[in-house]
Amino acid sequence: MRARGASVTDIVVLVVAADDGVKPQTKEVIELFKKDEANVQLVVAINKVDRPGVDIEKVHHSLLVEDVHLEAIGGDIPSVEVSGLTGQGLDQLVETISAVAEMQDLRAERDGNVEGHVLESKVQKGLGPVATVLISRGCLKPGTHIICGTTFAKVRVMNDAAGQSVKAVYPGMAVTVSGWKELPKAGDEVLQGSEQDVKKAVVNRERKAEEDALLTDVEAINSQRRLDRDQRELEVQAAAQGTIVQVERAADDGPKELRLVIKGDVSGSVEALVGALEGIGNKLARVKIVSTGVGEVTESDVLRAKAAEGMIVAFSVPVPRPSAAAAGSSNVPIFSSAIIYKVMDEVTEHVTALLPTEYDRRIVAEATVLQLFDIQLGNKRFKKVAGSRITNGILQKSKPVQVVRAGTVVYEGHLDTFRHLKKDLTEASKGLECGISIQGFQDLREGDTIQSYENVEKPKVLY
Repeated sequence: MRARGASVTDIVVLVVAADDGVKPQTKEVIELFKKDEANVQLVVAINKVDRPGVDIEKVHHSLLVEDVHLEAIGGDIPSVEVSGLTGQGLDQLVETISAVAEMQDLRAERDGNVEGHVLESKVQKGLGPVATVLISRGCLKPGTHIICGTTFAKVRVMNDAAGQSVKAVYPGMAVTVSGWKELPKAGDEVLQGSEQDVKKAVVNRERKAEEDALLTDVEAINSQRRLDRDQRELEVQAAAQGTIVQVERAADDGPKELRLVIKGDVSGSVEALVGALEGIGNKLARVKIVSTGVGEVTESDVLRAKAAEGMIVAFSVPVPRPSAAAAGSSNVPIFSSAIIYKVMDEVTEHVTALLPTEYDRRIVAEATVLQLFDIQLGNKRFKKVAGSRITNGILQKSKPVQVVRAGTVVYEGHLDTFRHLKKDLTEASKGLECGISIQGFQDLREGDTIQSYENVEKPKVLY
């Protein structure tokens, strides 16, 4: 959102809190300014100067470290000390912005076709799709036909930031425009044209979008066909050589995905949320955004999430009862919150659950083989039983065991015979001597260690 704002503005006002100083978001804005430094002027507003104990000089030097040279310390970037609470310095800030605009000789054409950009869009009750449009050229009036991306509008109602109706909008003004056929995307360019030209342009843009999507699908199909052809060739070669070949699909080896359908109150919020969630994951598990939209959760969203075997994230939007009932019957989880950090925590938890389960082997008991005995079972069959002493822990018959010889595990299995004198045991504690045999293993030797263990699931860590 900050990048979009920086791309359509002429003067950037960088607000830095005097008590916090330079923060990550401050650095982000500075980087955006540096990318277009030739076309954008920077003004720094140091806020919260009314708070006791603030160090303005420290803020100056913090900005200097980020290569922002303020006029107060010999640089060329103007700065103003302000207080949003008391109003201190706000008049001076306005004067500074006006002076910078005059020095830059910022001008815009008030005649000709309208040009602008969508800053924000949402679905508003009673008006349908609406968008906040910043005008950069021309004069926008009700009844004007405009195009944005693959949607268009005949302007019905325009409201300013105070909610008052506006009849004409000139460059530098931002208004909420209603009358859109569909919800436009934030950041897209707005252009004016005749009704016929606008509709032709929409058709051409939709055709271009379909062609691009088709090319993407064709590339995926061709890639799959190449994999199938390679597999068939390997199978033919293997058949000729009398061997067996196994070809693993790349898709099977890829990371597991948490598929999300995201709905938000406004397009800017959805954009920010998508940017935050797409970075969650690693090479084993990750987030995949199936679709995004603005407005309340609908039954169509539930069907889409069900088809993708994913979940729905409702960010600052309601979930109507019919949609909630459909999600419940379809076993589609819905997470609703107005706090982005809670959404990130929830998604991180779900992605972490997709990680493969790993176990730690924990030794719970040990027994040392002291002597070996051959027990006759009849029909000249014998079983080798190890006379052993429990040296550590409590040995339980139900737990798996491993045989350790000279520091190396030579066998893993389960206990077969487990007796003390003539009594069968289910468990034995340290110091008890007993007879032990292991299922499927007849190579016990004196001095071997029989270890009983249990597999403990390791906590899953995403990062």
